[in-house]
Parts: sequence; C-alpha cells; structure tokens
Amino acid sequence: MSQAEPFKEVPHRGLITLSLMLATIMQALDTTIANVALPNMTGDLGASQDTITWVLTSYIVAAAIMTPMTGWLSDRIGRRELFLVTVIGFTIASMLCGMAWDLNSAVAFRLLQGMFGAALVPLSQTVLLDINPKEKHGQAMAMWGAGIMVGPIAGPVLGGWLTDTFNWRYTFFVNLPVGILAFLIAAAYLPRVPKRLRGFDFFGFLMLSIAVGALQLMLDRGEQIDWFASPEIWIELGLAIAGLWVFIVHLLTGKNTFIDPKIFLDRNFATGLLFIFVIGIILFSGLALLPPMLSNLFNHPTVTTGIVMAPRGVGTMISMLLVGRLVRIVDARILVIAGLLLTASSLYDMTGFSPQMDDYLIVTSGVIQGLGLGLVFVPLSTIAFATLEPRFRADAASLFSLVRNIGSGIGISIVTVVLTQSAQINHTEVGAAINPFNPNLWAVSPSAASGNLTALAQLDQLVNQQAMMISYVNDFWLMMLVTLLAIPLALMLRKPKTMPMAGSAPAVHAD
Repeated sequence: MSQAEPFKEVPHRGLITLSLMLATIMQALDTTIANVALPNMTGDLGASQDTITWVLTSYIVAAAIMTPMTGWLSDRIGRRELFLVTVIGFTIASMLCGMAWDLNSAVAFRLLQGMFGAALVPLSQTVLLDINPKEKHGQAMAMWGAGIMVGPIAGPVLGGWLTDTFNWRYTFFVNLPVGILAFLIAAAYLPRVPKRLRGFDFFGFLMLSIAVGALQLMLDRGEQIDWFASPEIWIELGLAIAGLWVFIVHLLTGKNTFIDPKIFLDRNFATGLLFIFVIGIILFSGLALLPPMLSNLFNHPTVTTGIVMAPRGVGTMISMLLVGRLVRIVDARILVIAGLLLTASSLYDMTGFSPQMDDYLIVTSGVIQGLGLGLVFVPLSTIAFATLEPRFRADAASLFSLVRNIGSGIGISIVTVVLTQSAQINHTEVGAAINPFNPNLWAVSPSAASGNLTALAQLDQLVNQQAMMISYVNDFWLMMLVTLLAIPLALMLRKPKTMPMAGSAPAVHAD
C-alpha cells in the first residue's frame, strides 16, 4: 500500500462543499422529480402512456452505463475539470429537456442528461474525501449522504408543486440556478489534482456497459411487458448475464483492465458494496411504494403526498447531523446495526397500515425510518473507504454509486412484482366471500347480496382497496425481513487498525 502524503488544508473548504452538495442534490432530485410530471408530459409531447416512460428509462440507462467511467475520466482529464464539465453539461441538458418538442427530443435530451449526471454523485463523494482530513470523513459523508437520501424524497414534492403551479417544463428548468451557482463556486475554488494517465480498456467498458444497460432495461421494462412472458426480457437477461460474466473473466485475467481488481481485495470496500446494494433495495423500494399508496388508497393529491412523506427526510437530516459526529467516537458497526434495527422497527409499524387510519402512523414510521437509514448510510460510506488506498477513490466511488443504483432498481422491481401478484391473489380470496350464500353479506349489505349492481360495484371497490392494502403490507413485511437479514453483514466490516490524527490523513494530491 502506498504511503499517503500528509494532509494539506484546502482553502475555502466550506464553499467547495456547498458546490459539491448543490451538484449532488441536483442530480439526486432528477432521479424522481420528473416522475410526477409524466401525465402532463404525455399530451404535450404527443406520447402514449407506454412510451412516455422512456423519458425515465433513458436517463436511468445512460447514467448506469456512464457511472463506471467516472474513475477513468477523472484520472484522465482531472477531477476539477471533469466536475466542471459535468455540472455545465447536466445544466444545459436539463434546459434542453424543458424545451423538448416531442417524445424523441425528450428522450435524446434525457440520455444526454443521464450521461453528464452519472459522474456528479461519485465525483462529489471523491472530492469530499480528498478535501477533508480523515477524522472529518464521517461529517463529510453525512453531508454527502443527506443530498443522496433527501433528494429522492424531495423530488416528488418539488416536482408536484412546480407542475401544478407552472407546468412540467419547470421540473427541468429548476436546475438552471442551482447548476450555475455550483459551477461558479467550483470554478473559483475547487483545487486541481494531478492527472494519472492510464489506457482505456474499451473491451472491459463495453462488456460492463452491456451488462448494466441490459439489466436496467430489464428492470425498468419488466412490469410493462409482463416480465418473463416477453421475449424482450429474456434477451435482456441473457445480455446482462453474458456481459457480466465476460467482464469478470476479463477483469481477472486481463492486463490494465477498466477497473483495477485490487480494489476488491479491501474487505471493507467489498463488504460495503454488498451492503450498499441492500440499502439501495430498502431505501428506494419504500420511496416507490408510498406515493402510489397515498394517492390511490388514501386519495391524497401529489402535494399532500409530498408533505406526508417529508418528515421521513427530516428524520434523515437529524440522523445525518448526529451521526457525522458519532462516527468519530462510536464503532461504525454499532451505528450500522442500530440503524438497521430502527429501519426494521419502522417497517414493522408500516405493516399495521390500513385504509381507515389517519396520517399519524405514516409520518412517525417515516421519521423512524429516516433516522435508521441515516445511521446506516453515513458510517457505511465512511468505513467502506477507510482502509482503501486514496488512488482507488474515484473508481470506488463510481462503483459505490453504481451498485446502490442497481440495488434500488432490483428492489423496486421486486416490490412491484410482489404488489401486483399479491393484489390479484388477495382480490380472489377476499372476493370469494362475496356471494349470496354468505349470511354475513346479507347482514352487511342486503342489496349487494340480492344482486343490486350499484351495491356490488361499491363492494368491489372496497374489495380492491383491501386487496391492495394487504399487498402493500406484504411488501413491508418483505422489506423488514431483508433489513433484518442484512444485520450480519455489519459483522464483516472491520474497524481500521489505526485512525490517523490530523496531519496524517490522505492528502488532496492522492494520485
């Protein structure tokens, strides 16, 4: 392991952090902010209900393919230069998305936005680790994690408000002032880092791109085309498996590969990747389930849904503020386990949801879950990089983001499949009791029992509501089980043997 240079204080660290956080929040918001605007975009762009989802898919796939490029690009052209290019590119692409005139232009501009946005999150994490001494890495990761976790929660709220108050185009235009401010601060104060020239492994990148792109397409398209009943899904699954297999073989046997395989020899980082995959499943699955539940079963408008979910973000922010300091004095593994237990507790509370309740349990369980996920995310992000050589940071951060995103994609797909199939089964089971031979039906609704069509229609609505609520509860049970099963992973993490004092942590010139 190379000897790190003594840490050198970076001027204007607060302003640099502000720039990095603005870029992180801007990118994190855009993963969800456009979702609520899709119905409005459909008519304006002349798209159908099926094709408009490509506005989301194109961004996800482009970002997934380009994320692993971050390490190589930052070494090749410099972290400062790459950050400035991606911020201005993302901002311009956002404006183009807002000016789209048809579906084809919207998809093309979203592809461009995803390509530029892919590097923002891993670059922000890498630079934050570079400009802070090691004893402040916990606080740095707390700030970074706040942007990552609060962004997707705030996205639907902001997107709904902008769409209702102005129109859907402002969900993209909102990035302009944020992007300009982030660019100006970074251009003025972001320090330069020596470049590290290395060849580009085109074959390795191609295989990983095929694997990641095919997997993201499969996860995003599966629900629309009935999963494995469609030949498209089988083709995408085959491409994903083949691409990943060839990439792994190439990584282990090739020379000067796209990603240095030595990075996986660090046990904390390897375990951290597995852990962040699970966190991706838990974090974004909940975000995918709650908005439609609140809208369809509780009849909340978009803005109200955002307000009800907002306390979850407040819980995360509180947790981030506390854990940034706790991680310096408390074993990170204890914090991770405590966070997982809090998250499991909140999911257990969510299994008690019913259509007849008010919003109190939704708000309190959201706050507890936000506290728990914050306790997990920050120590994990800190300890995963604690024993890693500084020269691997850019590649490691891009892998960290990629695996988290893949975990979220798989998690959302799983809970969606369980929700759909469970709803069908529940409807059949609950509906089986509605027949004229059931004395309870005569006691509750004589008109429905006697065959009145209006009464039967009303009863069918209640059956659908109860079937869906049971299905959501089943998903919450599943997520709770996944959370509890993740706890043993914390025991695989190890505390660094020596925590450097100020003056001995990795330098900004890590390369």
